[in-house]
Order: sequence, then C-alpha cells, then structure tokens
Amino acid sequence: MSESAAPAFPPSTPIPSGKLGMWVFLSSEIMLFGAFISAYIVLRMGSPDFGVPSEEILGRPLATMNTFLLILSSFTMVLALAAIQRDDRRSFARNMISTLGLGVLFLCVKMFEYHHKISEGLTISSGLFGSFYFTLTGLHALHIIGGLVFNGYILRNGLRGRYNAQHHERVEYAGLYWHFVDLVWVILFPMFYLV
Repeated sequence: MSESAAPAFPPSTPIPSGKLGMWVFLSSEIMLFGAFISAYIVLRMGSPDFGVPSEEILGRPLATMNTFLLILSSFTMVLALAAIQRDDRRSFARNMISTLGLGVLFLCVKMFEYHHKISEGLTISSGLFGSFYFTLTGLHALHIIGGLVFNGYILRNGLRGRYNAQHHERVEYAGLYWHFVDLVWVILFPMFYLV
C-alpha cells in the first residue's frame, strides 16, 4: 500500500497513528531500561562487594569515542530528515549512509571492547558489575542492530522515491527511535565508565 494513501478510518487523535505507535513503543523501552538501571543503582549503592573493575579494564577512551560516534550519528539522522523535507534525496541518502556507517562502527568498537574485557576476566558471570554491564550494553547493542535494520529499510525506500517533502513520516519515526537509542547510551556511558 502506498504510504500516501488515505487512512481507512479517521484518526481518533490529532497525532498520526505511526508517531503514536512509536511513542508507545519507546515508552515500553524506557520502562525496560529504567528497570535495569534502577536495579543497578540500588545494588551498586547498597552492595559493598559490587566489584567495579579498574580503568584499564573498563577502557574509558574507547567508550568515549563510541559516545562521540553515536552523538554524531544522531546529527546525521537530523540532517537526513531535513534533507528529505526539502526533497534533497542526494543529501538524504548521504546522511542516512553516514548514520548507518557510524552505527556499524559503534558496534565494531563495542565488539573489540567485549573481547578486551572478557580476556581480562570481566564476564557476565564474574560479578554484579559484569552482569549488569554485559546485560545492559548487550541489550543496547541489540537495539542498535534493530535501528540499523530500520534505517536501512528507510534508506532503501528513500532511494526508491517513496519519501518526499510531503510524505516523510517514516523517516521521522526512524529518527525518533535512533535518538532514543543514542540517549540510552548517553545514560549508560557515565553509569559504567565515569561513576
């Protein structure tokens, strides 16, 4: 069905159903990550044997670089949406490809980090810190992969001319999701690497 086709039923709210659905989905994701983060904070503050590893094992410089990569990818996502809103498909494609590339680079750095930490003895079963670290960053990495698939779908459709200045809603939804994933990392980064 064409994305520009009129809805079969009149909307019950002034908010487009796609955007409402994305916000409901993101709300459930906030509850999921919020539960894990709350448990981490409570246990870290209340447990004398939490076992935070040394800075050498944590690898703060790589995590800082990854934070920069994700923030930059949010910026290119904003540029992609702005480009399709003015019917500039070349700029849209360039910025979507940049967003995808930065997301893939983030995952590559994360895999390198995982290898380093595991070789140093920090695993999901080595203690409370390791359990929370691998669970939360792993869950976040799965969301990054989901975002890459979604953004790849948006890029393919954009290259086929399915979005333009009047109909770009799905690009906006993909942007909402990607910004959420970036925001989660901006919370996880200081939680695991700075505090």
